Amino acid sequence: MELLRSYLSRVRIPEPTNRIYKHECCVSFDTPKSEGGLFVDMNSFLAFGKDYVGWNYEKTGNPVYLHIKETRKPVSEDRPSKKPTLLAIGIEGGFDNSEPEYEVSYEIVILPNYVTLPFPSVELPEKVRLAVDAVIMAAGAERKEQVASWTADKKLVSKHAMNLKQLDNGVIVPPSGWKCEKCNKTENLWLNLTDGSILCGRSNWDGSGGNNHAINHYNVTGYPLAVKLGTITADLEASDVYSYDEDESVVDPLLAQHLLHFGIDFSSLQKTEMTTAERELDQNTNFDWNRIQESGQEVEPLFGSGYTGLVNLGNSCYLAATMQVVFSTRGFYTRYYLDQNLKMAFDNAPADPTVDLNMQLAKLAHGLLSGKYSIPATKEDDAVDTTNSTSTAKQEGIPPRMFKSIIAASHPEFSTMRQQDALEFFLHFIDQVERINAGNPNFDPSRSFKFGIEERLQCPSGRVAYNKRHDYILSLSIPLYKATNKKELEDFQKLRAEKDAEGKELSADEIVRPRVPLKDCLDCFSAPEEVHDFYSTALDARTTAMKTAGLTSFPDYLVLHMRKFVMEEGWVPKKLDVYIDVPDTIDISNMRSKGLQPGEELLPEGGDGGVKLVANEDIVTQLVSMGFNYLHCQKAAINTSNAGVEAAMNWLLSHMNDPDIDDPIPKEAKSAPQYSDIDPLKVDTLVSFGFDEELSLKALLASGGDIEKATEWIFNPPSGTSHMETSPSSSAAAVDAVLPDGDGRYRLIGLVSHIGTSTHCGHYVAHIRKDGRWVIFNDDKVGVSKNPPIDMGYLYFFERIDN
Repeated sequence: MELLRSYLSRVRIPEPTNRIYKHECCVSFDTPKSEGGLFVDMNSFLAFGKDYVGWNYEKTGNPVYLHIKETRKPVSEDRPSKKPTLLAIGIEGGFDNSEPEYEVSYEIVILPNYVTLPFPSVELPEKVRLAVDAVIMAAGAERKEQVASWTADKKLVSKHAMNLKQLDNGVIVPPSGWKCEKCNKTENLWLNLTDGSILCGRSNWDGSGGNNHAINHYNVTGYPLAVKLGTITADLEASDVYSYDEDESVVDPLLAQHLLHFGIDFSSLQKTEMTTAERELDQNTNFDWNRIQESGQEVEPLFGSGYTGLVNLGNSCYLAATMQVVFSTRGFYTRYYLDQNLKMAFDNAPADPTVDLNMQLAKLAHGLLSGKYSIPATKEDDAVDTTNSTSTAKQEGIPPRMFKSIIAASHPEFSTMRQQDALEFFLHFIDQVERINAGNPNFDPSRSFKFGIEERLQCPSGRVAYNKRHDYILSLSIPLYKATNKKELEDFQKLRAEKDAEGKELSADEIVRPRVPLKDCLDCFSAPEEVHDFYSTALDARTTAMKTAGLTSFPDYLVLHMRKFVMEEGWVPKKLDVYIDVPDTIDISNMRSKGLQPGEELLPEGGDGGVKLVANEDIVTQLVSMGFNYLHCQKAAINTSNAGVEAAMNWLLSHMNDPDIDDPIPKEAKSAPQYSDIDPLKVDTLVSFGFDEELSLKALLASGGDIEKATEWIFNPPSGTSHMETSPSSSAAAVDAVLPDGDGRYRLIGLVSHIGTSTHCGHYVAHIRKDGRWVIFNDDKVGVSKNPPIDMGYLYFFERIDN
C-alpha cells in the first residue's frame, strides 16, 4: 500500500471530457476477455493487453494500472433460441446478440514488478478509489464510437393521412383474386388509397418484384398513399402503408376508414405477404441474397495467419472487404507486418497511439495476419447463429474500431455508420497512406497501386497534345453491346414478356444476364473518342479532337473498377445487371502509351501544356443540378476533356477527396518559369530522394519552395497540370521512374463484390486467392470458396507477373 501511496501523483481522476479506453488494447485487439485481461493506465486512461503494458511503462513511466478481467459464466446448453420479430440486435423481439454473460473482476497493478492490490478495498487511498470508480462508471471511448444496431427507424404518421382525398368512383375491392391492372401480376400488389387502383410494386435489382406500375401511377396522378395487399389483417398496425411523396413506409391512423371507403372488411382478411420491413428482416436473417456470399453451401472454415475475419461494426463491410484484399498484397504485408512490429510502431507513435494512423495500420495488419485472433467462435455462439449455412465458418474475428475512427476522422461520410462505396473508401485510404509516407516514398506501400495515364489529343490540324496524370484505379465502362450471349438474351426477353402477360414471376434460374468479356471493357478505355468543344491553339478555334489514352507505367497491383452504376434517362441511378467474364491472367501490354512519335508536331504553347480546354457548360450544369459543387463540376469536365456527363461524374466521384479539389482552376500559362530563386539545398534534398534535378526544380517552383509540398506535387500533380512539358523530356521520364513498372501481364488475386441496388446500401464481400485456393471473406466469416463469383466483381485486384 505504501508503494501505491508513493505513486499517487501519477494517478489522475478522469474528467468528463477525458477519453477512457477500457474495452480494447490500443496496440492490439486484446480485450478484458483475453488471457491476461486488460490494463488501464490510470494517468493516460489508455488500455493495454498483458504483453504490451510493459511497453507503455517503459515509454511513459506511468506505474499504476487498473487490471480488468472478464471470465465467462457457464451457459445452459438448452437455452432456447427465439426467432426475431424486429430488425434490431440485443433488444426484446430482435436478434439474439449471442453474447454470453461474463464475471468482471478488478484489481490495482503497480509496474514494473506487477504488485497486485485488490479492488474494491477500503484500504486503498481515496484518490485511487475515486479514480477507479470514475473509470468503471464512465462510458468507454470505444463504446462512444457509434455502432450500428440494425434497428429500423420508427415509422412516422404520414402528413397525407388525416386529410387524404378519396374519390367517389364506385370502386369496390374484392377480398381476394387481386391482380395488377396494367400487367396482371398477382403478387407484390399495392392498393392506392385515393382511387382504389391495384398496381404492382417496384422492380427489384435481380429482376424480381413488380413492374413499377404503382410508382408510375403516383408520378402521373400524385395520389400519395398506398397499402400493400396481403399485409392487411385485423391488426391494422402491421399493414404496410407507403407514402410515395414522403418516400418511406408510414403510419395511417385512419387506415380502417380509408379501406372501408373501398368496401374492405379488414377483420376477415388473412395475411399472405411479407411487409417491406419483414422482407428486410428476412434478408438480414438469412443472408441469402445470391451466390456472392455462397449461401446455402457448407463452407469449410479457415483459421490462422492471414485468415482473420473483421467484425462488422454496422455497415462496415465496405471497409472489411477492401482491407482484406489490400493487406494480402506484398506492399502492405511487408510495410505494416514484416518490417514493422507493434513495438516499433508504438515507440514511434505520439502520446495517444489511438490517433496515429501508422500505429493503427500496424495494429490492423498484425490483427489480420498474425493468426492470433483467428480462432473459432464458441459452441454457444454457433448454436444461436441465425446464418445456419455458414455457422461452421464463424470465428471471433477482430473489430476494426480504432482503425475506422482514425482513417475516417477527416471524411464526412466514412465517419458515419452509413454504408459507403468500396471504391471511394479504397481511394480515400490510399490517399491517407500516401500522406503519412510522403517524407519516405520508398517505403510507401500505396505506390504499388500507382500508375501513370497519358492522354493524346489530336485536332483537325494534325497537331497533337499530351496530358498526363497519375491514378490508383482503372475505371472501366461496360459495353453491353459486346455481350457474348445475345441469342440467350433475346430468348429471355421473350420469356419475360410472356410471363408478364400471364402475371407470373420469373424464377431465379430463368433470369439471363449479359456476359461481357473483360477484354472488351479494357479495349473501351483505349478506344479513340471524340472531344467536343476542344480549343485548338493551332486553329485558334473550338473544334472536335480525337482522344486516346494509355498507361505510362504498369503498377505492381492493378485495380480495375467496373462501372456497374450508371445514370438512366432522367438521372435515375441504375445498377447494370451484368456478368463480366474475367480470365485468371490478362496482358495489357498493348495499352502502354508511346508518347510523342516521330513526325508528330505538338500544338503551339497556349494555356496549360499546349491545351486550352474550357469546361462545357452543358456538362457542368447537369452535374450541378445533381447537387455537386460548381467548381468541382468544372474540373471534372476539363479533366475528362468534355467527354460527357458520365465520364465527368466518374472522375468527380473518384477525385472528391483530392487535396487540391477546391483550388482555383489554373489560368493560362505565363512566361517561362525562372529557377534562379530556388534554394539549391532544397533541390539537393529532393535529388537525394531519387528525383531528377529538373523535376525537383519544377516541383519546388510550383510549391513555393516547400519541400513537403513539392514531394506531394511530384506524386500527385494538381488537377489540370502534368509533369510533362509540351514535348517529352527527361523530367517526364523521371516521374514514372519513381513508380513501379514492369511487363503488362497480370494474375487475378482478389475481388470485391457488391450486393444491392446502390453502392451506399447492400453488402460487400471479398474473395482472395491464397495458398493456391480461393477464400471468401464475409465480415467475420472466413472459409474455402467453392464457387467464387468472379464474374460478379465490382473491384478486381490483379498482381503483375514478374518474369
